[in-house]
Formats: sequence, structure tokens, C-alpha cells
Amino acid sequence: MRTWFITGVSSGLGRAIAQAALAAGDSVAGTLRKPEERAAFESLAPGRAHGVLLDVTDIPAIEPAIAHVEQQIGPISILVNNAGYGHEGLLEEATLEDLRHQFEVNFFGAAAVTKALLPRMRARRAGRILNITSMGGLITMPGLGLYHASKFALEGLSESLGKELKGFGIHVTAVEPGSFRTEWSGRSMARAPRAIADYDALMNPIRERRQKGSGHQLGDPAKAAAAILKLVAAENPPAHLLLGSDARRLVLEKLDALRAEYDAWQALTLSTDFEA
Repeated sequence: MRTWFITGVSSGLGRAIAQAALAAGDSVAGTLRKPEERAAFESLAPGRAHGVLLDVTDIPAIEPAIAHVEQQIGPISILVNNAGYGHEGLLEEATLEDLRHQFEVNFFGAAAVTKALLPRMRARRAGRILNITSMGGLITMPGLGLYHASKFALEGLSESLGKELKGFGIHVTAVEPGSFRTEWSGRSMARAPRAIADYDALMNPIRERRQKGSGHQLGDPAKAAAAILKLVAAENPPAHLLLGSDARRLVLEKLDALRAEYDAWQALTLSTDFEA
């Protein structure tokens, strides 16, 4: 029986992954921020579902939480950094505090949980780390700049970390979901107030479409969770895993556009080298 540590299991993909792991017979320590959510989570599988009251922005509380789980439940073999949220807002309208908080949750929280667990996994020479980034860590859309910035950062950290840990039997995968039927773009999303009329033609239709589309997304969280279980069972997991046909389509379009742009500017790119 494996022990998972999953951040953000109150709803969405985190909850779906936890349920799939529990259905597979594993133990799950899942973080929640509200005491009233703990009992509901633990009722999913009494004795194997363990609610951990933790806000990933409370950095000093992370190490004790990890230590408690390993002492009381067992060595953590799979870490899923899932806790996060979306922020919709133009850079000019959002505040720097909005940006800092987006990074505190989506990036620094994941980094801090990983750092707390790494010495233990390294000592055991085994472990799986899954960072739930997003297709938004590889592509961009207007009005999501703060979110994209945090997820691009987590992508970079994940890829580099995987190379650092390769020799220790620890595998790191950046999991990049597309649009899934969760509350990400609904009640869970923070939205900066609209204030600058110059952006109305761009932003108002985007915000309206995103709000109306919440609950009708293409991706099925239960199927994403099933894919995660297949991922952790793989002997040689990938450094990146897209989830959803929309994610694959949009990311491949981005790659094609990047190559075309780089090729178009190749002469200027190559003009900066010292001549042999």
C-alpha cells in the first residue's frame, strides 16, 4: 500500500486524484484549509484517508505536517502538488499583491512542500513528484497573465528538479491539464475588478465566455485521476504529461508557432555570435 500526499483535496482534480488513489487501496494524506472539510474527506475511506489541515502559504507549518504524516501513516511515496487557483485579470488592472499571492499559492507552496519531502525521498532513493501545472504553463491567453506566470515558473522548476533527482530514483512530472469540469473558472477563480475602458473590447467577452463555460468544460476529472494512476505506475514516467485533447491541440499549435517565429528571425539570432 502506497502513501500519497496530495495538496488541495477539498474539490476538483485534487479530490478526484485522492478518490482514485483510495479506490486503488492506497493511503492518502490530503491537505485542506477548513476544519469542517476534514471529516468529509476522511469518510471517503476511514483509516486510509487522512485529512491534514494545512495552507501551503503557511511555510513554517509544512515541515511539521510532512513529519507527522510520515510518523503516523508511513513514508510518502507519491507527492502531488495540486493546490492552486486561477486569477483572471489584466496586468494593468491587477495589483502586485494579486501577483504575489498567486505565486505564494501556485509556486512557492509547491516548492516548499517539495523541499520538505525531498530529504526523505532522497534517503529512500525512491519517490514520485507530480506538479499539477496546466496547459497554461506552456501557452498563454489574455487576461490570465498572473496565473500563466506562476505556472510557467512551476514548469521550469519541475523540469530542472527532475534532472537533479534522476540519479536518486525520484521521478518528477509536470502534469499539464487542459480545461476540466471543476470550479477552476467558477467560484474558485479570483477576478480583478474591471476598471480601464480601453480593454473592454478585449476583456469583457473573454470574462463572459469563461464564466458561462464553467461547468461545461471538456475534461472529466475522474478520467484525469485514472490517468494519474497510470502515470505513477509507469517505470519511466515522462517529464511532461498533457491531459486533454484541448491541451494537446493548443500546445502543439504553440510549438509550431514558436518554430515558425524562430525560423523567421534566424538571421538576426545567428548574427550575435563571435565570428570564428
